[in-house]
Amino acid sequence: MSIQVSTSERVAVVDVTAKVAQAVPDDVNRGVCTAFVPHTTAGVVVNENETRLLGDVERALDRIVPREGGYEHDTIDDNADAHLRAMLLGESVSVPVVDGELDLGTWQSILFVECDGPRTRSLEVTTTPA
Repeated sequence: MSIQVSTSERVAVVDVTAKVAQAVPDDVNRGVCTAFVPHTTAGVVVNENETRLLGDVERALDRIVPREGGYEHDTIDDNADAHLRAMLLGESVSVPVVDGELDLGTWQSILFVECDGPRTRSLEVTTTPA
């Protein structure tokens, strides 16, 4: 199943947990749900959806991979930092499904991280029964 994620900023963190949970088929009681970002300038992670932490994520990405870094790729389309950030974040997460529900920890959420917005992206969700 494909989920659409829209952002209004160049770098944005969006909680997609509820949408991913809705994508788990009703007939899957146990298994693994994978959320995959088919884009090279966005990522997906599992972490806490807390406002200050989300701001910290954005600031950390900027410190680790600054927007203006003299990157070779910028001569093509001026978004090398977004590609590098996405590589650090990763393109997929897998979450166990138990009793038909995502088995996330108390503070865990599935977070889509846009690194080259604003854009509308797709997040591909598949569930494999156990």
